[in-house]
Amino acid sequence: MNPVLHDNEFPIDDSLVYKLVSTQFPDYADLPRSRLNASGSSNVLYRLGDELLVRLPRQPGSGAAIEKEKHWLPVLSRHLPVAVPEIKAWGKPAFGFTEPWSIVQWIDGELPPASGTSKASTSSCLVLAADLADVIIALRNIKVPEEASSDSRLRGYRGRSLADYDKYFRRTIEDCRRIEELDLNLDKALGFWQQALTLPGADQVAPDCWYHSDLVAENLLLTNDRLCAVLDFGGLAVGDPTIDLHGAWELFDPHSREVFRTRLGVDNAQWLRGRAWALAIALGTFSYYWTKMPQRMRHRLVMAQAVLAEFEDGGG
Repeated sequence: MNPVLHDNEFPIDDSLVYKLVSTQFPDYADLPRSRLNASGSSNVLYRLGDELLVRLPRQPGSGAAIEKEKHWLPVLSRHLPVAVPEIKAWGKPAFGFTEPWSIVQWIDGELPPASGTSKASTSSCLVLAADLADVIIALRNIKVPEEASSDSRLRGYRGRSLADYDKYFRRTIEDCRRIEELDLNLDKALGFWQQALTLPGADQVAPDCWYHSDLVAENLLLTNDRLCAVLDFGGLAVGDPTIDLHGAWELFDPHSREVFRTRLGVDNAQWLRGRAWALAIALGTFSYYWTKMPQRMRHRLVMAQAVLAEFEDGGG
């Protein structure tokens, strides 16, 4: 049974996918289809044959993210050291489904484990830390054209300042207090956040850079322990790229995080703001998806606990 994640989700099922694909792309009509358990929070995913993947937005209005990928990924991909989803076909709304949708090239690979799990090893974490740092460096080095910097659709809250997020953070803390099963010291989390708001740059917006916004385990693919692809650029935007550091507290042990930080060459204030974003993203995920996405909850709990452990140990 596939969970409903949002109150306004489209009723996407095998029949709808068949009708959309067969009428708009008849060459693909006879390919076998299977819904992936790994469908994300923004899109329902269907494997189509051996080489393709259908991505259908879950909610009205969320097709804008796929349109953004269609426009910008061909521009960015040539500068990145790993593969990104390549759109092979662009679907139109039909049969009551009101959003654009896409068929992309399937990319083989395995998702990396969260740090501290039985599948995570020190050596693999070290390699991934270096590989992911190289992706972020490449993304930050891509020039932001005027078309992108002036496009309001490329402005997201994750590219703004911590101070801009403060009101929402406090609301998620209160939401999380109602989750009885959440094993996290929320008073300590609030104290950490209040200290983070005093960091240099916490109330400022940095110069524009490209950022992915969600570089966590579920959006990365590995082959032979090397990062081979980055998925889901629906949150792609321009602004302060500090947000792209937050996955370090989910993916890496302390030594690997230091390798990641050193390779990126970020200053201490930016690193600590990235850590604050890691806690903010984790708590926001708990408050919305707690009963709906158990795997994501486990990973975000690793992230939040790693942040608070560093804070407790005096790491800023």
